[in-house]
Amino acid sequence: MLRRLAKRLPRPRVATLVSLSDLHGLMIDRALVIWFPAPGSYTGEDCVELHVHGGSAIVDATILALLELGARLATPGEFTRRAFENGKLDLGQAEAVGDLIDAETRAQAQQALKQLAGALGRRYEGWRSLLIGALAYLEAGVDFPDEEVPPQVTLAARRSLEVLEHEIELALDDRARGQRVREGYRLAIIGATNAGKSSLLNTLAGRDAAIVTPVAGATRDVIEINMVLSGYKIVVADMAGIRTAEDAVEAEGVRRAVAWAEAADLRLWVVDASLGDGSWRQASSLLRPRDICILNKDDLPEGEDGASARHHAYLVGADVMPECLLHGRSKSVLDYLARRVVAELSGSEFPAATRARHAALLGEARDHVGRALAALGDPELAAEDVRLAVRSLSRITGNVGAEDVLDRVFATFCIGK
Repeated sequence: MLRRLAKRLPRPRVATLVSLSDLHGLMIDRALVIWFPAPGSYTGEDCVELHVHGGSAIVDATILALLELGARLATPGEFTRRAFENGKLDLGQAEAVGDLIDAETRAQAQQALKQLAGALGRRYEGWRSLLIGALAYLEAGVDFPDEEVPPQVTLAARRSLEVLEHEIELALDDRARGQRVREGYRLAIIGATNAGKSSLLNTLAGRDAAIVTPVAGATRDVIEINMVLSGYKIVVADMAGIRTAEDAVEAEGVRRAVAWAEAADLRLWVVDASLGDGSWRQASSLLRPRDICILNKDDLPEGEDGASARHHAYLVGADVMPECLLHGRSKSVLDYLARRVVAELSGSEFPAATRARHAALLGEARDHVGRALAALGDPELAAEDVRLAVRSLSRITGNVGAEDVLDRVFATFCIGK
């Protein structure tokens, strides 16, 4: 195709200025062309890059000429899928390409770059080597049933499996960190109606993202905004006040608010500390240890609600911060959130799971290792569980995987890539 368009084949991997013409001899553009012969390309196949001018007429003419020569438009993620199928990337690295394309923050980009560099694959390969070593010991007992297998053989297998079980447990405990970096740290603003939730959302967002009005129940649905804090993506949600609803629409809003808040990584419980009507109780059941209780209107004398909410937060194990949200004095909240997010999402080690798929397969591998440890008295049974654990780890990097898994992974990519 390049010979037909440029009338010659340039030197490999050298940007060359050429004239591109269509099949009818009509000049399309003066463009830079780079030819990557297989296997020295992104996909491992013969590839050509055409760097044309960006006008739509030029781009359309170039695509039309290629289609006339028998090309077709790439499907979502097809270049990266071909790279995976040709052994240029493992599946974890291929997923990292998609994450890098979608990265909105520096932290997301850095995590994707480390995964693209093979950090995930190296970790799983180390675990896989431990399993294969244990399997070799176990199979000695299977292959030589008439021989007495020395006890140190079983002991060596046990040591490897126990080390691996512990490391996978630690990885599963840490699994939320990688997913939070990818998808965003979820922050729910909860409280009674008119407590100041929307004012807090607007202050955090730096704009009027939610309607602030003296009328109770103005917010009836979950309002989400994205923001970046210390390089991390934060998804902040304002929601309906938690109270007994007066109509079906508000009842649905309250249901959604409770569901969102329960699944959030952190809840900001806003209480009008100047009141004494008991409204502080309306969202108190959603508070969790290490959440934040914001006592709003600290410029006014504290009422009974403020004292009661403070005591409840103390019993739950939540932090308490007096604020006056009406005047936008929430810099202390932003500073606290920045420290909290960095502490929870940063880490010295690259996370072993950045997607729910990874966590599920790690869970499978851990379960098989646990069963193998319990069955060490029967080497054949234990060896089979070790093989299944190896298979689970291999499916993360794509060494073993079903076609439908690949379809799901690459369907999330934009066209081509």
